[in-house]
Amino acid sequence: MTEPIMRLEHLQRDFDTKRGKITAVHNVSLDIAPGSILCLVGESGSGKTTVARMAGGLLKPTSGDVVFEGHNIAGMSKDEFKAYRQAVQIIHQDPYASLNPIHTIGDTLRAPLLHHKMVSSRRAATLKVAELLELVDLDPPENFITKYPHQLSGGQRQRVSIARALTLNPRMIIADESVSMVDVSTRVSLLNTMLKLRQELGVTFLFITHDLAVVKYFGWEGNIGVMYVGELIEYGPTPQLIGRPVHPYTRALAAAIPEADPDITRGKEKLQLRSLDIPSLVNLPKGCVFHPRCTYFEEGLCDLAMPPLEHIGEGRDVACFVMVRDLKEGKDIFQPTVPERKKDKEGAAA
Repeated sequence: MTEPIMRLEHLQRDFDTKRGKITAVHNVSLDIAPGSILCLVGESGSGKTTVARMAGGLLKPTSGDVVFEGHNIAGMSKDEFKAYRQAVQIIHQDPYASLNPIHTIGDTLRAPLLHHKMVSSRRAATLKVAELLELVDLDPPENFITKYPHQLSGGQRQRVSIARALTLNPRMIIADESVSMVDVSTRVSLLNTMLKLRQELGVTFLFITHDLAVVKYFGWEGNIGVMYVGELIEYGPTPQLIGRPVHPYTRALAAAIPEADPDITRGKEKLQLRSLDIPSLVNLPKGCVFHPRCTYFEEGLCDLAMPPLEHIGEGRDVACFVMVRDLKEGKDIFQPTVPERKKDKEGAAA
């Protein structure tokens, strides 16, 4: 079995705020295989970006460990941590804020090459910059090297950010909402570029997004971790998780994916949440954190304790008392629909 390139072990991150201490990430454990794609999905405030920042070495965990290629980054020497930071690069969300406006594209991409002595001269750095720009589909490169960020579109700027992440030959890239601020057509093009890089360079991706439709396109051959207010609530291969989601929150996300085929849309499960309000991290509900919104809520079960993440086969894990129980009892949790399921229960009670 291949050793993971990165292992996140029981990560927790607390923050002190004026309203009290909040736990942004609680007990998250994930393995990321070399050359794979792991997508972290969830609404704003789910903790996915905090996990990404801890994985990238930008934020220290309150507890838990980040292990990269078998080495805990907390115990690394200064030189070892520097090498780790070179091997794990980050593509930020905002293409307008992530590039220095007073530096040309050439200067921006030459800087890390020269600073880390990846090339022997400025001329060699310029040749390498041209290669990187071609790699991220900015052709011909001479049209971009002398330009400033304000002279580029949002999509072109994000391609420069991807090229910058590649300057130090990383083995892993953390893409934090890297396509959320560009239009749809540009989004698909950027995703295709990153997929090409993974195929040609063997780069591992930790991909952060709130959009399950983007995951369906970019991470189809990878795995998904679904997060909700700091908790990892479901994990598994992308096709199975999107095609047959188990956790009620994941099912709600999957039901919201737009489909071009109206027959598929009409055949989707109609899952109405009990509430649209996301709980505050300062005052989380007792029991399962999702239970105030969950259609499948059972009093005396879901409101007593947070369910553990349990393995259910096919490389999948889910944290839900009701769904795991029903699966163990051999019930088809996908049929009948929610209203029929409630009706059946009422009929059985009668």
